[in-house]
Amino acid sequence: MTFLRCPMTRQACYDLDFQALMGDVRPLSRTGNRADPGHGRRSPSEAQLARRESAAAELEGHGFLSDDFVDLMPPFDPLAYRRDGIQQGVVDRLRHGGYADQARLHLLRRPLEECRRALPPFIHEAYAHDLRSVLIVHGRGQAIDSPANVLRSYLAKWLTQFPEVQAFVSAQPSDGGLGATWVMLRKSERAKSANRERQQKRRG
Repeated sequence: MTFLRCPMTRQACYDLDFQALMGDVRPLSRTGNRADPGHGRRSPSEAQLARRESAAAELEGHGFLSDDFVDLMPPFDPLAYRRDGIQQGVVDRLRHGGYADQARLHLLRRPLEECRRALPPFIHEAYAHDLRSVLIVHGRGQAIDSPANVLRSYLAKWLTQFPEVQAFVSAQPSDGGLGATWVMLRKSERAKSANRERQQKRRG
C-alpha cells in the first residue's frame, strides 16, 4: 500500500481545509462588530407609567406595616398606649371621648391585608388636615384567635409605627367599647404655627 504525502506542511493543509469550510464568510469590521438587536426599547406608555406610580405609592403607603407574627391581645384587655411626654390625663380624656370625633375608619369584617392598606392613608390624610382625634372601628372577637381579635392585635402594633400617633386607647361602650379605638394625632407644623399666631393676637 502506497501512502501519498502532502507536499505542503501539515499546518498549511489545515489552513486550506479551514478556508474551504468557511467559503465566502467575511469577518466583521471593527466599527460594526455588534449584532443588531432590532428596534430600540420603546418608552413606557402613559398607562404603564400610571400603574407604576400607583404601585409605588401603595408600597410607600403601607410597606412599613408588617403582617408578620404578632402576640394576640386577650379579647377583654383594653388597648392603651402613649408616647413619652404625653400626660396620662390626655389619655384618660381620650378614652372617655373628651375630644371631638373628627373622622372614623371602619374596618369591621374586612380582611387583614385590606386593613393594612387602608390604615396609612387614613392616618396620613387626617394628619394632613390637622385632625387631632379619630376613631377606628375594628370589632372585637369573643375567642382569643377570632379574626376581629387578630385585627385588634395588629392595630396595637401598627399604630405605634406612625410618628403622627401620640396615643391610642380603647373606647367606652357608647363609642364601640373594645371594638373601637380612639387615636390622638400630634399637631402638624402648620397647626402649631396657627396656634402661635392666635396666642400672639390674644396677647395683643
